[in-house]
Amino acid sequence: MRGLRVHGAVLLQDGGGGVSETLTTARRATLHRRVRFIVGFTITYNVIEAIVSVWAGVLASSAALIGFGLDSVVEVLSAAAIAWQFTRKDPERWEKVTVKAIGIAFFALAAYVSIDAVLALIGQKDLDHSPLGLGITALSLVVMPLLAWIEVHTGRELGSKSVMADAKQLILCICLSGTVFIGLVLNSLFGWWWADSVAALVVAVLAVHEGLEAWRGDVESPFEGLEACRDDD
Repeated sequence: MRGLRVHGAVLLQDGGGGVSETLTTARRATLHRRVRFIVGFTITYNVIEAIVSVWAGVLASSAALIGFGLDSVVEVLSAAAIAWQFTRKDPERWEKVTVKAIGIAFFALAAYVSIDAVLALIGQKDLDHSPLGLGITALSLVVMPLLAWIEVHTGRELGSKSVMADAKQLILCICLSGTVFIGLVLNSLFGWWWADSVAALVVAVLAVHEGLEAWRGDVESPFEGLEACRDDD
């Protein structure tokens, strides 16, 4: 998507060359401030989430919870890359560099989750019940979808691939939160210690896919399929 500046406004052009949206300079500044707020909140929340998750994981001997905490660190790095981009005088100039940095974060996440899940399966280590782990993963399932939804719509209005890529990081965080939460529940109810590790491997595959898309700069909305269904209706 390309931008043309006309009398203080930015005209965003779609792939066919037609003008799809107009952003005034004031509106663009507002969206930039919103992005900075989103990444600031994301960094703060994920630092707390990382500390709580790792602590809960150590107490419960849960490799999945510790991995979830370290995933939060990856989220912080991704958000920090966006924060850095939008403190530049011309954020669009740094778009490609930021998207590639987020792609690397996807690959790092996939590598860690895969190694962590395989080691947990090989070790066959029983997990203790973790109310704290259930609480932090359940909270993430409430907070992260809302944050991702706001970031997706902000990124689409800006036409920013880096913001969209960061939103995809949040979507993967939601997936990982869900798999760890379900794994903890199944372990508590039925003793299925292996459930979260198997699900985490699925998330790792998704992370590699999203990392490749980000590296190529082929970033679309994570909610694109849902929006297409809504448009068809």
